[in-house]
Amino acid sequence: MRQKLVPAFFLLCLCVSAQHQDKVDFIRGEVLIEPLPNSKRVKGDVTYEFVVLKDVDSVFLDAQNMAFEWVNLNGKRTKYKYDTKTITIGKKFKEGEKYTLVLAYSCQPRQTTYFLGWDDNVEDNEQIWTQGQGKYTSHWLPSFDDMEEKVEFDLSIVVDSNYQVVANGRLVEDGPKSNGKHQWLFDMQNPMSSYLLAFAIGNYDKEELKSSSGVPLENYYYPKDNLRVEPTYRYTKEIFDFIETEIGVPYPWHNYKQIPVRDFLYAGMENTSATIFSDGYVIDSTAFIDKNYVNVNAHELAHQWFGNLVTEKDGNHHWLHEGFATYYAYLAEQEIFGDDHFYWKLYNALIQLQSAVDRGEGQSLLDPKASSLTFYEKGAWALFMLRDRIGDVAFKKGIQNYLEKYKFKNVTVSNFLQEMEKASDSDLSGFSKEWLESTLLPFEIAKKSLTQKSASLALLVSMEDDFTKAQSDDIDLEHFWDGTKSIHLKKNMLDNHFEILPEEIIEKAFDADTILLRQSLAIKMDSIPSSLKAAYESLLNDKSYLTQETALFKLWVAFPEDRKKYLDSTKNSDGLPNKNVKLLWLTLAILTNDYEPQNTQPYFIELSGYTSAKYPWEIRMRAFQYVSEIGFSDQSLKNLINATVHHSWQFKKYARNLMDELLKDSDYQNRIGSIAKELKEDELRYMNTKLNEK
Repeated sequence: MRQKLVPAFFLLCLCVSAQHQDKVDFIRGEVLIEPLPNSKRVKGDVTYEFVVLKDVDSVFLDAQNMAFEWVNLNGKRTKYKYDTKTITIGKKFKEGEKYTLVLAYSCQPRQTTYFLGWDDNVEDNEQIWTQGQGKYTSHWLPSFDDMEEKVEFDLSIVVDSNYQVVANGRLVEDGPKSNGKHQWLFDMQNPMSSYLLAFAIGNYDKEELKSSSGVPLENYYYPKDNLRVEPTYRYTKEIFDFIETEIGVPYPWHNYKQIPVRDFLYAGMENTSATIFSDGYVIDSTAFIDKNYVNVNAHELAHQWFGNLVTEKDGNHHWLHEGFATYYAYLAEQEIFGDDHFYWKLYNALIQLQSAVDRGEGQSLLDPKASSLTFYEKGAWALFMLRDRIGDVAFKKGIQNYLEKYKFKNVTVSNFLQEMEKASDSDLSGFSKEWLESTLLPFEIAKKSLTQKSASLALLVSMEDDFTKAQSDDIDLEHFWDGTKSIHLKKNMLDNHFEILPEEIIEKAFDADTILLRQSLAIKMDSIPSSLKAAYESLLNDKSYLTQETALFKLWVAFPEDRKKYLDSTKNSDGLPNKNVKLLWLTLAILTNDYEPQNTQPYFIELSGYTSAKYPWEIRMRAFQYVSEIGFSDQSLKNLINATVHHSWQFKKYARNLMDELLKDSDYQNRIGSIAKELKEDELRYMNTKLNEK
């Protein structure tokens, strides 16, 4: 750790090209950066210290589209070559000698660093955050894309004094600079791969907790969300304590921080000691049953050991990251929600995996191009079955030996299997062929393992023949419903066999004080008989925004004469963070004849307004879906054009597909063409390609 603030340093391993990555050891790095939000640029300098293990004639760093002001080697200016992707410093580097390399640079990252909120004129909406998953940190810092280069680093960040900065490691100093700027210094004491470097800048408060082992836990939130802290971070300490104890190896970093950001690319990212996650998980208590952060919370925490402490050598070993994080997250949910939840989650994943195999889409866990379903769910299943095979004691011993032996290093699947074989004194080649190498799935073996552990799943299997017979025969299914207390089994009956269930079971499901069962009824019941109308209407009062949304729409369709009543009863509900209830409500209010006619235009303006860039993309996408059914204003068309160049690939893909549909209409073609002059450069570039096609 530096004792004082100096220009520079965020370490990122790097150096060396693949051909001599074993000849140079980057030990540490220091970084000083200043993000420039108005121009969406980053300027800074980075200092690396490295030791030469064998003579080499050059050192390489990955650096995407950067401008270098100067480069110093051991305190002297040095020549370099740069091809927009790699900077090369040529010199006869001598074995056993230490070197210090300093680079002063600036860049305008095309990805990895995201500047949000400076264009929307909304106060307290500004954020800067990074997402370097895989090998992308070199878009904002000269560094090393290869995961095998691990370095210890310090990171200093200069920002406007109005903002909070959160980054890897321990905050050791922060203080004012001139011109309203503030400098934050973070210290790491152990090495890590550069893709795990990260920072988030914005307007935050934080909740401070401490694990049972004494690790500081910092849960960040927007000041306006102070009432959402508890439901968002519910069980955080319990999750941390459980996972650390279950793994049996102490948490390897200074502290643990979790930071929500807007328009994140994924659910979460396990940057070392600083998980960044989507603020779509910042919820109130009613939303907890529909979409909570518990699984993501546990998954990203488990990565602090599996991915960060020990890191895959390359993509062929990705199971060692995602399969392990998924498995330990499942175990944490078992600890919190119980065995029935755990086994049914495994069962549902097993059904998904077998469906993929049946479609000819089964994949090996050793395939670097495998899907998320394979790496996450099949990976978790492989660990579940490995533990079942060798027993708890050997499994935990093997995990601990594996983490201790390879801490702060890179690993292969073979490294892991060798440690598990030693711990269990067994040959795991058969396990490897069956679960890791094969594109198929030992479905019956896996299902048998579950049914031996779960009474409700065993009952499900015994019911399968009766459900088949009930398609044509009069089979009494009530005894199955009455014979189990498992909510998951009853939910399975509703989700998969609703059409053949007698009304007596449906009535019992309505009467159950169980949100999950009533939610299934809301979703599965397409026609609402008059005898169940009152029961179905009661769903509007359930503490589930998904239930409220579904029930509102279906009741509005089924009973036109009562539309005003349904709209009045749900008028003040926003719903989930994506405003699922509010956006549906506005649409139905606009479409309902004689419902507050004086407000039809204001409601349309409000609905269209949610397509604006000042809102998260999940809200915008839902708003576009509804607006496309009613009609676009010129402003919402501009907002759609803006969405076609959004950084989130999911949202961008949706917006571009919707734009393609609109451009099939000549009127929309003309309207879009007429507003082209008002577009930003990147928006205009894309729309010109589409309009030229027409």
